[in-house]
Amino acid sequence: MRITNLLKIAALVLLLQGCQSAYYSAMESFGKHKRDLLADEVENAQEAQQEAQQQFASALEQLSTLIAFDGGDLQDQFEATEAQYEASVDAADAVSERIDNIENVAYALFNEWADEIEQYSSAKLKRQSESQLRDTQRRYQRLLRAMQRAEGKMAPVLAALKDNTLYLKHNLNAKAIGALEGEYQDIKTDINALISEMNKAIKESQQFLSSLSTEN
Repeated sequence: MRITNLLKIAALVLLLQGCQSAYYSAMESFGKHKRDLLADEVENAQEAQQEAQQQFASALEQLSTLIAFDGGDLQDQFEATEAQYEASVDAADAVSERIDNIENVAYALFNEWADEIEQYSSAKLKRQSESQLRDTQRRYQRLLRAMQRAEGKMAPVLAALKDNTLYLKHNLNAKAIGALEGEYQDIKTDINALISEMNKAIKESQQFLSSLSTEN
């Protein structure tokens, strides 16, 4: 049974690799090479991170509004808080998806680059290309680490937002809101730290994109 499952997984991996290869070939026929695709994905990740920053800030603002609740429809406040949590999950998922896309394209680009280095007949040009590849990989790893650090800070924020949403759902009254007030400062601290890490990742993205355009 275990061997059968492993074979199915292997077949799926090969299928996905085949689809990716076909995609890259199709894009190259339109003049879009892997380096261009990598730049596009980094830009997409920048945009996703900026949108996530705005969304988490919005979720924090809604939590602040909830805590300051002083009369009105408490159900409306709960629904608004729940909507902000769900939107934050979507924003976080978008960031993670963009990072995955970057890793996929970078893997394909660096493998292709390494293979093509072996085709050089000039030892001098080969060394230069090897050096350029190593430099690009180092910059890429620095970028990836920055993005993953920011990504890692999303999970505890989402967990806290979910806890608050569930607690409010199960205890929809003014006393429950008072209990959440103590959680607010911790969430605020975590969201500010998340936004700071995303700013660093966005800065690394811009530096990486600048280096790619310089190499062209």
